[in-house]
Amino acid sequence: MIRTKLCDLLGIAYPVMQGGMAWVSTAELAAAVSEGGGLGIIGSGQAPADWVREQVRRTRELTGKPFGVNVMLLSPFVDAVMQVIVDERVPVVTTGAGNPGKYVPALQAAGTRVIPVVASVALAKRLVRGGVDALIAEGMESGGHVGELGTMALVPQIVDAVDVPVIAAGGIYDGRGLAAALALGAVGVQMGTRFMCAAECTIHPRVKEMVLKARDRDTVVTGRSTGHPVRVLKNKLSRQFEDLEARCAPAAELEKLGTGRLRAAMADGDVEYGSVMAGQVAALVREIQPAREIIRDVVEGAAAVLQNLSRWAVPE
Repeated sequence: MIRTKLCDLLGIAYPVMQGGMAWVSTAELAAAVSEGGGLGIIGSGQAPADWVREQVRRTRELTGKPFGVNVMLLSPFVDAVMQVIVDERVPVVTTGAGNPGKYVPALQAAGTRVIPVVASVALAKRLVRGGVDALIAEGMESGGHVGELGTMALVPQIVDAVDVPVIAAGGIYDGRGLAAALALGAVGVQMGTRFMCAAECTIHPRVKEMVLKARDRDTVVTGRSTGHPVRVLKNKLSRQFEDLEARCAPAAELEKLGTGRLRAAMADGDVEYGSVMAGQVAALVREIQPAREIIRDVVEGAAAVLQNLSRWAVPE
């Protein structure tokens, strides 16, 4: 099996993290991933602090293994959510949409590992100077909010630029992705889209069905004109976004159109006018599996790939 620095850093069996997806990564999924030997992560999104505290405590009821919380730094509740993480001594926090620097000392004093998501070398360097424990280098193949660099180009640049462990994310589905990430210098992977179709994931069944039916070109990036591009599965909402952006609609109009649409999809099952955030690997997801099986498939698959690669080495 495969064991890396990430396993030792986080106290997990396998170098696989589950992405902290808002309205997707609840206690049930996070606990199942942690029980399977990876690191499950609660997605706090823009939820209030009381909800996050409830999810943290529910996760601890379901597993005694390490887990984390993802914090979206643009949330109006970010200060209160960070205080919950400190109070509850959550083992790991991942962050997105900004710099968590002002929270790092309190989090680390509480024993929390701080691992931001980054999409550029410049941000990676700045966050490392701020004392973070590791970084998630996320390529634009991922679902949800994305940058402009692909995973294959981004990961090795960040690995070369910083002296903390780097986790690869974006476009990773199975053992081939984990093996590739290790070859690029990463110490593990973060996966989101495949875990949307974990048996323990509580999103609406219509969303899971949409992921299972997705083909290679069924995702699109909307919202570039607002400065906050988002990758989603194509539907009537994404076409509305594209039409408005083609007409140079103001950012306020686009933001109004997107308000509440993620919850409409993930919780209520509106796959036509909801925001179905998913990555390009949706085209590879073909079945609903327990989280433990997904992790085993990824790790065992990577071990097989790495072993088979040795046949390309020609003895001198």
